[in-house]
Amino acid sequence: MKKIFVSLVVLGLLAGCGNATGDDAGKVTGAIKVYTRDASSGTREAFEKGIDFEGKLTKQANEVSSNDDMAAKVGADKNGIGYTSLSTDFAKNNVKALQFEGVTASSETVLDGSYQLQRPFNFVTRAKNDFGSADKEQLVLAFLDYLQNSSEGMAVVAKNGGEVDMSKAKSWDELAKKYPVVTKDNSKITITTCGSTSVEKTLKAALEQFSPMAGNFQFVMNHSGSGDATKRVLGAEKDGANRGDIGFASRAFKEEDGDISKAMKSGQYCIDAVVAVVNKENNDFANLTQAQLKAIFTGETTNWEDVK
Repeated sequence: MKKIFVSLVVLGLLAGCGNATGDDAGKVTGAIKVYTRDASSGTREAFEKGIDFEGKLTKQANEVSSNDDMAAKVGADKNGIGYTSLSTDFAKNNVKALQFEGVTASSETVLDGSYQLQRPFNFVTRAKNDFGSADKEQLVLAFLDYLQNSSEGMAVVAKNGGEVDMSKAKSWDELAKKYPVVTKDNSKITITTCGSTSVEKTLKAALEQFSPMAGNFQFVMNHSGSGDATKRVLGAEKDGANRGDIGFASRAFKEEDGDISKAMKSGQYCIDAVVAVVNKENNDFANLTQAQLKAIFTGETTNWEDVK
């Protein structure tokens, strides 16, 4: 009987060794699975510039199509690492945002500059008199004023992850006086947005809130990346199937984007942070430094246990 008891105890101890417990819970070992955005992505540009490895990304990186796709892929891969907008729903996607150089991305740290991986959310419109109707053109101007300058618009952007300075905000009731079109029935007008996928959460929330305040216009969001923003409102695709009225980029507009001086209006509506993300089950890391991220994304460090 004694031998049987001892055997059962030994078997129990061996079985326990096969499960991650205590300090081993959530420990990730083995090959790091790097995820990245496509080359036209504003998020990718901001991340690569911020970490200082432009043109040196590991050839083993797995390219994803959008901000949401990035979060979903890393959330399904315990060994994964990628980067997303701060406006991402981390819990929904089973990912966690990492600190950068010991600083957590938040409204306070982005606006005061202590969180350094940040970028602008910019917009550009079609040229004046190129919207199909005067009412639609005025609605676009009204929406952008609401988005950039109203306390209501800025608040909804902030609620959905964009960082804004509310100190100069004005009430929409005051701003709306410049736009008589918002008092009309605009239900037959459709505003189409395009460009960056990172802006979608803040933009959709603002459009949904503004439409009932401006005659219930319709809107379509057709976003595929920052590189498409200008060409769909001012460039080669402005009159094609993918045409847009307002293009968005999660980076500064560049010379190769085209001449945005032709636009009726362009500008910035908020600041966003780019955050490195790992699978939620990865409990080994809460913070990574610039040097650690650079080593991972250039392929110098290829295994989680080698991250130092």
